[in-house]
Amino acid sequence: MLLESLNRKRVKHDILNARGVMIVPAQTLLNEWHLKLIQQHQIDIREISIISDEKVESSELIIKKASNYSKELFNQIQVKTKIPVMEIKHELVPLIQQVSENHDLFHLFESVKAKDEYTHQHNIGVGVLSTLIGKWLELDEKEIALLSLAAVMHDVGKVRISEDILMKPGKLTNEEFEEMKRHTVYGYQILKETTGLSPRVANVALQHHERINGKGYPLKLQEHQVDPMSLIVAVADVFHAMSSKRPYHEPLPFFQVVSQMRKGFFGELAPRIVAVFLNNLTKSLIGRKITLTNGQKGEVVYINPHDDINPLVKVGDSFVDLSHDQELHIQDIVV
Repeated sequence: MLLESLNRKRVKHDILNARGVMIVPAQTLLNEWHLKLIQQHQIDIREISIISDEKVESSELIIKKASNYSKELFNQIQVKTKIPVMEIKHELVPLIQQVSENHDLFHLFESVKAKDEYTHQHNIGVGVLSTLIGKWLELDEKEIALLSLAAVMHDVGKVRISEDILMKPGKLTNEEFEEMKRHTVYGYQILKETTGLSPRVANVALQHHERINGKGYPLKLQEHQVDPMSLIVAVADVFHAMSSKRPYHEPLPFFQVVSQMRKGFFGELAPRIVAVFLNNLTKSLIGRKITLTNGQKGEVVYINPHDDINPLVKVGDSFVDLSHDQELHIQDIVV
């Protein structure tokens, strides 16, 4: 069996190197980057178990399908002012959970970034990222399903916000921003009146812009007053928004998103949830091809445990320790 024949195949078990270190997790859909990693570690491909006869649909296609579904759903809610709960649970949530099973984190993150039609791609992106965080926090399946549902509906209140405000390419006026903030209350009102929906879903719509220091909106709640699911969605919401192209800003570089989330630039997010999310993110950097802020291409070879956002990078035949070079950072992850 040729190594190339494993491309787009899903592995059944963890792939370990000679030292017993996992280099590819079980259930990963292999791509060219994984194949190169397998080759570099001299893995005997005869020992790799593949899940056979599986028709693999790419994350991009599933996300496109889910985003189109979200757009139609929001249009329907805008016209009929009713939410088809069972349809969402059986049609949209499974798509979210299917995408979240992609173990190649950076390929997944690239897939969920909003690039053109922000609003509905954002709903799906936040749904996927929240689901991932829920898994990393070891929530049970029932909680994760509810979290997925709440996350994709967190911005439903925007159906009552003018398109002129939603799509404005420049900075909002104070009056426009105050109206934009009301999407949290509008969403709560819509969801709390929906039969068959957990009240926690409405709480997430209301609370996902609250911050643990009481400086969020709309109610300026303290951490103990906020539903834990809202705290998760808040982290996913910030990461996705800052990583995506929006009407009024380009995506922020990778290092800026991570460092600013840690420093609370977007308001005080729950530290434990931020830590779980970013730790899973940064530990997946090893072996990744990256682009530095000076345009050079490199590969992450070592994560500094004291400064994980500035790892040791191999550039050509040289090594660059980003923790010692304050002017150089990771711009993008190559997928």
